[in-house]
Amino acid sequence: DREIYEFTAVQHPANDMKTDIVTTHFEYHSIDANLLKLDILGHDDPTIIRRLEDLTGKDAKTIALDDKKVMSLFHSPEVLGITPEDIGGVPTGSLGIPEFGTAFVIQMLVDTKPKSFSDLVRISGLSHGTDVWLNNAQTLIAEGKTELSGAICCRDDIMVYLIHMGLEPGDAFKIMENVRKGKVAKGACDKWDGWVEDMKAHNVPDWYIWSCKLIKYMFPKAHAAAYVMMAWRIAWFKINEPLAYYSAYFSIRAKAFNYETMCQGKEHLEREMAQLKAKGKNERTSAEEESLSDMQLVQEMYARGFDFLPIDIYTVDDINCQIIDGKIMPPLCSIPGIAGAAASQIKEAAKQGRFISKDDLRERAKIGKSTIEKLSSIGILKGLPESSQLSIFDM
Repeated sequence: DREIYEFTAVQHPANDMKTDIVTTHFEYHSIDANLLKLDILGHDDPTIIRRLEDLTGKDAKTIALDDKKVMSLFHSPEVLGITPEDIGGVPTGSLGIPEFGTAFVIQMLVDTKPKSFSDLVRISGLSHGTDVWLNNAQTLIAEGKTELSGAICCRDDIMVYLIHMGLEPGDAFKIMENVRKGKVAKGACDKWDGWVEDMKAHNVPDWYIWSCKLIKYMFPKAHAAAYVMMAWRIAWFKINEPLAYYSAYFSIRAKAFNYETMCQGKEHLEREMAQLKAKGKNERTSAEEESLSDMQLVQEMYARGFDFLPIDIYTVDDINCQIIDGKIMPPLCSIPGIAGAAASQIKEAAKQGRFISKDDLRERAKIGKSTIEKLSSIGILKGLPESSQLSIFDM
């Protein structure tokens, strides 16, 4: 029955009295027992799945989690009808699949050769942990001391394994908690020496204890399983509904999707990629790295025989790719320099009928001269006269 304003100070940010923005501040611990705080975060993967369902009519929850074609994607791009050479030497078909599309995790797939959905859950756990894979599980697997199925991948693995080896469940839980929080690695666990003796008495291998001592953070298995379920379903769409997949990816997940550099044909794209790669990884900016990542998926799309449609100002959407006549039309916001607001205004203006000139477009869409110049420079306004007066005179 109370209002938040009864507990908080209200002020303008940075004491700027001219701004319309008002913020609140409160001393959390004075009311934390009575305050419900929700951390509500955005998540691209469920958004992509919803978009894929809308585009295809396929219920993602009906996708089998033991589909052999989907599993093969994590070994080779063959199921996509292409080879690694078609996509710059990438050995798997998992580009653009959440959790499995980065160079780091693709190398993990090559090293571990996953055979099942549960193996992918293990890899997800390893890739999200700190000091769990590099110089730890990776070394143990390479030396033949364990397989992926026996390595410590998620925090739950420790407790379950130690109980299986005969340790008292309470101790197994405490060992797991101290390892996964990094307390053992930091030397901040007083009971560790006693637990080591107990583990050795129950025939826990030395390599397992060594592995525990290196870990600084571990992922929960349920979290990893949820991530892999989403990744698996998206992978199914990538194989079976490719146009919908690429359309959804470029609309939602791609951070640097660029109409000028990526949608002008395969040869143009690969020239742009070559220029970026020539710089070297240490010389590229973070924006260029994002651009190169998106370019890889565009290259894959071209290799599979799909193409983009040139943007038509009367058909184009402001933020989402569209599938038209078996091709993908990129959105207006994929054009560098055209922000979301301008793209939305152009879309709405186009609904009112055809433009008689560039001036007409500028006035109806309430956009600046620089936006008109950008649209003109890439051929979207081809044939449209500069001013309405010239257009009337020509008639």
